[in-house]
Amino acid sequence: MKRILIAVSALIGIVSFNGVFADDEKMHMGSHHHEMSVIDTRTSLAVSPEMKQHQLSNMREHVVAIKSIVGLMSENKFEEASKIAHAKLGLTPEMEAMCGMFNNEQFKTLGLAFHKSGDDLGNVLQTKDVNASLRALNKTMQYCVECHATYRQ
Repeated sequence: MKRILIAVSALIGIVSFNGVFADDEKMHMGSHHHEMSVIDTRTSLAVSPEMKQHQLSNMREHVVAIKSIVGLMSENKFEEASKIAHAKLGLTPEMEAMCGMFNNEQFKTLGLAFHKSGDDLGNVLQTKDVNASLRALNKTMQYCVECHATYRQ
């Protein structure tokens, strides 16, 4: 169980670093004295600076929610984890409206699938089945990985 939680935590760190903190044209590797240009081939969502900050804030909240869910699972607090999955990752009316604001149809579809998987995760967590919950969490996180690999602000 500990190895699974460590692996999930590592994946969360990788996703959050790559998708949330990388800028559009350069990633800083190692110390501040060494810069490496990286050509970003992901699709730009071409959003306003305000929308970019709002979206980045939402993604950071998603990462915190996943971290909380993993922690609660490790303490066998599946009901609490389920509530977080539904409230913070699920397809709430606010998240559905947010996804609808983007002009890219594939991004909308991916965002809606992510949030639906958050609700599925919440439902599976209620069963208190660790393996099924980890599979559902993996599916939700796969949407994170796919989105961050495909799109940029």
